[in-house]
Amino acid sequence: MTMQLGVIGLGTMGANLARNAARNGAGVSVFNRTEKVTDEFIKDFGKEGTFTACKSYKDLVQSLSPSRAILIMVKAGEAVDKVIEELVPLFEKGDIIIDGGNSHYTDTERRANTLKEKGIHFLGLGVSGGEEGALNGTSMMPGGEKAAYKAVEDLLQKMSADDEDGGKCVTYLGPEGAGHFVKMVHNGIEYGVMQLIAEVYAILKNIGGFSNAQLSETFEAWNADEDLQSFLIEITAKIFKKKEGKGELIDLIKDIAGQKGTGKWTTQAAHDFGVAIPTINAAVDARIISGSESDRKLGSFYPAALDEQDPVPPPEKLRSIVRHALELSIICSYQQGFKLIEKANEAKGWNIDMSEVARIWRGGCIIRSSQLKRFQKAMSSDSKAAREAILERFNGGDRQLDWRRAITFASSRGVAVPAMSASLSYFDSLRSEKLPQNLIQAQRDFFGAHTFERTDRKGVFHSEW
Repeated sequence: MTMQLGVIGLGTMGANLARNAARNGAGVSVFNRTEKVTDEFIKDFGKEGTFTACKSYKDLVQSLSPSRAILIMVKAGEAVDKVIEELVPLFEKGDIIIDGGNSHYTDTERRANTLKEKGIHFLGLGVSGGEEGALNGTSMMPGGEKAAYKAVEDLLQKMSADDEDGGKCVTYLGPEGAGHFVKMVHNGIEYGVMQLIAEVYAILKNIGGFSNAQLSETFEAWNADEDLQSFLIEITAKIFKKKEGKGELIDLIKDIAGQKGTGKWTTQAAHDFGVAIPTINAAVDARIISGSESDRKLGSFYPAALDEQDPVPPPEKLRSIVRHALELSIICSYQQGFKLIEKANEAKGWNIDMSEVARIWRGGCIIRSSQLKRFQKAMSSDSKAAREAILERFNGGDRQLDWRRAITFASSRGVAVPAMSASLSYFDSLRSEKLPQNLIQAQRDFFGAHTFERTDRKGVFHSEW
């Protein structure tokens, strides 16, 4: 029997996923609330595969054979609930709804439980890769009823990217909201890595005086390095080359970064599960500050006392220093994300295979990089040697010293590097034999009788300060 898929929502991602499915042999029924969009889709792409244009949800459902699978690609939130509300009366027991948007995992849990009572299967499908990945092979993070995943597994396998080791970048992650939780954290890591790259750009441009051509060459060289190779490094090299008039486009783009909420959700989840993700938090804060125009206007009058006595290193030396700082900071961003997934996995009982998470991120997705192979091995059964290999990155040569030098150098010249600084502080906190929070516990007990534990004997204590 020919594979079938319904797709609701023909924006960039929905349209490209529909085309991807059709290219891989599925019969695809498509619907968009604006009928003109559906017509244009069929006109532009109808010859790429077997498509059926539908004018209503009823037409869409009737065009598919039971058990039907319909992929919803609409804006997260109320729009998803509205579509589900209209689909349910048209569905039969055993049909499958797949939410492929960036829905909050708690919404996915609620929807899964509600639909289960009606006999309808539900998958929360995290999708990463942008418009190119959606069309040519993406990373997919499904969570929900395993039987529902098995029903569409063959098609999702065909639609997903290769993992470079003969596998596909899709795997069943766990029940209810597991897939969307993993996608949310993926986006949080993405925030962290993008901010780190931006901070390196600031150091090289503002302190090192690098031209856009030199920046492009630098990132191209780093992308050829097995320790830094990644999609985000690759596209950064290309960005600095984009011409606009007599200059480059990058210099004409306002320094205000947008966000759609997944970074904020990641920081909220970290607080809920008690996991430290300072690199990701700093990246979210950096975007907020970039958009705080009134605060930045006021801040432009703040005096700056800078220490510029140390000469700027030659370009090759400066590039080497920040290259090491970037690599180690990126490892911290990944590490924090994986720790958050691990903690949520324990609390929720999802039974997520952490090694598989790293594997399916190796192709198709925005944060794909050479580092993920190391993390995949570190979280597999043969984990000790792989974990030591990651730790060795912090000990080898002058990497860690360069990390510290880069932050000191930026600070002395007034260049903000919040995510890089947070990464180093995270590392130093984890390796410290004793942290200063004993003083905080004493303060809490002093003003609020919150009690404390002691190092010399067991129990909970309060002092009359």
